[in-house]
Amino acid sequence: MQAAVNLWPLLGVAVIVAGFLMRAHPVLVVAAACFTTGLAASMPLEGLLASLGTAFVKTRNLPLIYLLPLAAIGLLERFGLREHAQASIARVKSATAGRILIVYLTVREASAALGLTSLGGHPNMVRPLVAPMAEGAAELRHPGISERLRHKVRAMSAATDNVGLFFGEDIFVAFGAIVLMQTILRGEGIEVNPLHIALWGIPTAITAYIIHAWRLRRLDAEIERELLAAHQATAAATDKDARP
Repeated sequence: MQAAVNLWPLLGVAVIVAGFLMRAHPVLVVAAACFTTGLAASMPLEGLLASLGTAFVKTRNLPLIYLLPLAAIGLLERFGLREHAQASIARVKSATAGRILIVYLTVREASAALGLTSLGGHPNMVRPLVAPMAEGAAELRHPGISERLRHKVRAMSAATDNVGLFFGEDIFVAFGAIVLMQTILRGEGIEVNPLHIALWGIPTAITAYIIHAWRLRRLDAEIERELLAAHQATAAATDKDARP
């Protein structure tokens, strides 16, 4: 007869979900989730505080690792990185927002499949380079795009990075999730070669690439439609004013 599993510690997950939905400070949310999980698991308060302190000491250098690249990127933006990116893409007459993001999707997914997951990212690639280039291409071909479309281009830039990374790294044989799946299957008595797991990720990655590339082409079409509708509305208003 199996022993009953205590599910109360899972309340910490609910605390995290609720905290992020309320847009509370992430540090407070994580700390509240830790205390909720520890108390639900009947951990003594001294042991819980000791665990938090030990975890903090082990990871206290992580903020420096993240802050140094952000500081460098901030300096680059301060001296015109975004403007230079937009000016560079303006020289390519055939560039559109969708085409630029398709190229980035290709590079991001291919590099992630080789294990080079740090070549992209939102703070160090999307915000300072990819999104400004996509915005610059859209503005060049369609001057005066709306704020809604401008924010949609930025959102699709971030989504392109997510899709390329998520589905590309599933092909890398040394990816942590593949090792985890192999370990779990081995525990159940099923021997699976990690290379085979990675190979089965290729069809999913190709499918995700095709679907997202199609969405990016739809983004270009949506920009074309909105600008055409705006021009037609302007022409109709001008024609109405010109009538006696």
